Amino acid sequence: MWSTWLLIVGSAVAVTAVAAYTSSIYLHRAMAHRALTLHPVADHLCRTIIWLTVGVNRQQWAAVHRKHHTFTDVPGDPHSPMIFGFWRVQFGNFIYYLREARRPEVVQKFASDLPPDRWDRWIYTRTWAGVVVGTGTIMLLLGWWQGLLVSAIHGVVLTLVLTPLINGLAHWHGEQPYENSARNIPWLVWVTAGESLHNNHHARPRSAKTSMAPGEFDPGWSVIQFLQRIGMVTSVRRG
Repeated sequence: MWSTWLLIVGSAVAVTAVAAYTSSIYLHRAMAHRALTLHPVADHLCRTIIWLTVGVNRQQWAAVHRKHHTFTDVPGDPHSPMIFGFWRVQFGNFIYYLREARRPEVVQKFASDLPPDRWDRWIYTRTWAGVVVGTGTIMLLLGWWQGLLVSAIHGVVLTLVLTPLINGLAHWHGEQPYENSARNIPWLVWVTAGESLHNNHHARPRSAKTSMAPGEFDPGWSVIQFLQRIGMVTSVRRG
């Protein structure tokens, strides 16, 4: 019995980590900020992982995030805890995200440079289908109830904990070495793929690397460096 629960917890951690790091590297740094360019093979692999584990549209995600940078913590910010309140953003971040993502004018204004290609039209814009396929795959691999539980844990942790930690806590409490309203929370870098160095990111949003000062560490940047060495990242911006 203990081995079953260990498998469930380990699998949930693994799926969530893959989703978090792929979201950081692909959706955030590559798509929203154009801070790096991926090889077409890596691009499709990342899109598939996002489709199976997160179930978001890359154009919508980039548009909402770019709007956040345009109106950071002022009226117009899609999910600022300074405007809507910390607890509302921490536990209702996905509601604020969906409200903006489903507005065609937001996507057109902030992500017009990311037009859907044939893969988007055929597969990746069918976001709920991706979540269903991803959950079904885990159920086939682990058993129906084990897989369902792993998917549920992953969904709750990613939606109600990790993503809101950046949109909520990292705009509410932490260090501010640079003059912007975001905060650094260094002890969260591992579980957020380096995204919790959020004050740094708002200071240099076009940089693929969030660590800037001695002693800071961005694990997402380490993954990018590895992908660059094996030819899966073809260009990188650092400022």
